[in-house]
Amino acid sequence: MAELFCQEFQQTVSNFLLRHQSILDLLSKSLEATARVNRAVTKSVTSCGCLKVHAEKKPLPQEANLNDLKELFSSHLEGRLCDNCRDIIINELGKNLFYFTALCNTLDISLQEVLEQEYKKVSTLGRFNMT
Repeated sequence: MAELFCQEFQQTVSNFLLRHQSILDLLSKSLEATARVNRAVTKSVTSCGCLKVHAEKKPLPQEANLNDLKELFSSHLEGRLCDNCRDIIINELGKNLFYFTALCNTLDISLQEVLEQEYKKVSTLGRFNMT
């Protein structure tokens, strides 16, 4: 089911991408879309206030092991996205996904293949997949 959805999404992106077919356009639009995601998350903190950032260096006890790191580290976020910020961020992530998929199309790479390969890498390497 997921494979069919990825194929359909990739085909839809291919059908509707009209203006930005150059690899250079796609790369710049992809960067712009990523920046818009970053901006939307930032605005949820700075304009809306539904999220707060509380960041500081976390001390690592010498006896800490790899399994302890999940508990010791945090996202530095406090709060929850309000419905408005959530909708905006989902919209921006969607645009980001659109241009990512368009890059896959231009490079003749299957979106499903990218997802499967990354899943295999993450599931095989587990916590050692610290990229």
